[in-house]
Amino acid sequence: MSALKRVQQWATFARIWHIYDVAWQNPFHSAELLRKYLMGIHKPIYHPMNDCGDHVIVINSADIALPGDEWKKRVYFHHTGYPGGASWTLAWELHKKDPTLVLKKAVYNSMDGNLQRRSTMERLHIFPNADVPTSLLANVSNQIRQLRPKPKRLDTYPDEEVKQFPKIIDLPKDYILR
Repeated sequence: MSALKRVQQWATFARIWHIYDVAWQNPFHSAELLRKYLMGIHKPIYHPMNDCGDHVIVINSADIALPGDEWKKRVYFHHTGYPGGASWTLAWELHKKDPTLVLKKAVYNSMDGNLQRRSTMERLHIFPNADVPTSLLANVSNQIRQLRPKPKRLDTYPDEEVKQFPKIIDLPKDYILR
């Protein structure tokens, strides 16, 4: 076997570390993307009974964006196992308690039917901001592209660009902004 083929074979079977920035992304669409890397669906050797998935580091999970009024209407169920231990938590409350849980539950639910779901979830490393331990960052060799471009905030545009933007209406001098 040539050295090139040996390296190609090693790369196929190795667990690669990926990094993904989830800021301003829909967690449910991102979960479908992350599932492919965690389960190894993107590899040519994938089989449902084969554990060939990769590690994924997710940063900025505190900045996820749910569509519409999902923050107020989406509910997460939890049961303690004791009688009367059922509880339902709104998405914004769950996100306030732990900014990683909404994305973690979305990825977990996207792998429905996977027999190795619990061990696969151990390869998902979620951080609420960009502070990742250097020991984990040393392993990263690939970056997963965001599904949607991150929108630019108005306060980040330079003043010259704001002044050059075409106006729809000129407000009178005595107009009061509230």
